[in-house]
Amino acid sequence: MNKNRLEAFSDGVLAIILTIMVLEIKVPEGNSWDDLCGLIPVFFSYVLSFIYIGIYWNNHHHMLHSMTHVNGKILWANLHLLFWLSLVPFSTGWIGEHQFAQAPMALYGFFLLMAGTAYYILQSFIIQSQGPNSILKKAIGKDYKGMASPILYIIGIILSFYSVWMAGAIYALVALMWLVPDKRIERIIEHNDSKN
Repeated sequence: MNKNRLEAFSDGVLAIILTIMVLEIKVPEGNSWDDLCGLIPVFFSYVLSFIYIGIYWNNHHHMLHSMTHVNGKILWANLHLLFWLSLVPFSTGWIGEHQFAQAPMALYGFFLLMAGTAYYILQSFIIQSQGPNSILKKAIGKDYKGMASPILYIIGIILSFYSVWMAGAIYALVALMWLVPDKRIERIIEHNDSKN
């Protein structure tokens, strides 16, 4: 199968996820600034989730660019990732509507943990299919950010039952870790292209 079809499908799903999230922001009933202030938690949850979806879109693009071919395992692993990302709008809305309450924050962290796990599985299947000398394998190296993220998500989930603001800070920290696009794959591809 052509990897371009997989990438186009994934881009479409991610675009729909972003659209759903923004449509969940309801216009205030009144017309004063105070009415708008009531939407601050909704807006902050939207911004954080928008950043996360953007990070996944960016890194997913780089990861798929490193592939030479697609197999069934990769297709299903990609759907698995998209499944967990498609749940982000639900938890984002719940957080915003209930002003960062404990259960919504824990669920949000769980969805982030599962999306990160799904991303790791997809990455592993791509490396497996492309071989030990694959571009992706060379690029990710030890992957310290990839190892730290699930640990931080678990800490955030636990903290959400004690301090939702500390949990939110952990989720924001993980987003900041990944905010700068992962250039490792780009560098390896450019290096390989310059050799040819």
